[in-house]
Amino acid sequence: PFLRYVRDEPGVPAHAVQADCSPAEELRKRYVKYLRSERGLAENSIRVYSPYISDFLSELMGRSDRPALGALDSSTVQDFLLDRVQGRSSEYSRLLAIALRSFLRFLFLHGDVPIDLSPSVPMVRKRQQASVPPFISAEEVECVLSATDRSTSGGLRDYAILLLLARLGLRAGEVVALELANIHWRTGEIVIHGKSRMVDRLPLLVDVGEALALYLRTGRGQSASRRVFLRICAPRTALAGHAAVTHVVRKALTRAGVRTPRGIAAHLFRHSLATKMIRKGATMAEISQLLRHRSPTSTAIYAKVAFESLRGVARAWPGAGAGQ
Repeated sequence: PFLRYVRDEPGVPAHAVQADCSPAEELRKRYVKYLRSERGLAENSIRVYSPYISDFLSELMGRSDRPALGALDSSTVQDFLLDRVQGRSSEYSRLLAIALRSFLRFLFLHGDVPIDLSPSVPMVRKRQQASVPPFISAEEVECVLSATDRSTSGGLRDYAILLLLARLGLRAGEVVALELANIHWRTGEIVIHGKSRMVDRLPLLVDVGEALALYLRTGRGQSASRRVFLRICAPRTALAGHAAVTHVVRKALTRAGVRTPRGIAAHLFRHSLATKMIRKGATMAEISQLLRHRSPTSTAIYAKVAFESLRGVARAWPGAGAGQ
């Protein structure tokens, strides 16, 4: 806004017109448009895929000024993948393989290459449900909530965000995307735009509604944005992305003195809610409905946290000589 004001003043030159983007950047933009308009991917997924493809295109360019798509073959793709996954986590390798496979399919469908090279991308092995989902106890959740300072506008915002995560199990991206029109005060519902462009309605719980109303009345301030949660510092616009929610959660956990696994933040409350429900006797179908899972496999992992119930069905370890 300040720059726009200065440019309107007499004698101040207009901002320079940006040069045309490079061939690699133009191709990346075409791919992003394909993901958004033809594949219907969420913005968070696009932000995940895009850096991988930028790196791949930089590798293809080499010393030339444009990607060498004519020389692209399966060996080039596999060499790039194997080089990049050295010393990386299995999740990084899996996402890189998915992005490459998607990009190569895009190149073939749009006629940039004569052969579909997506099958040449090796599958990355990742064991499903190999570990127990990280969670914190119900007491620790309440400790995090009570440690939030609600005397400031920032504290009111953070408390409302934490309640949405802890009580309704929302994802970080769903909190960021929440708009004023999504809160139906008269019917006591909140509309969530989730993954795969799915739209769900959840009950607006009393404490969640009170926290949202207090933030909107006294903490949010005026803004042209229709998003519920705004930045604290100027410009008063919507949160940049799910990383902002992650920052809010990590700050709240540190303030409450709750130690958590490294790299786990906003999703920790989602796991904790499911753990609390299953220990209170909720069925998998009920947990799946609240968390809005599309596959039963996504919910099945929470069966691992029912430790007391699992002890009742576990077979006793064989005694001495049982193996003979």
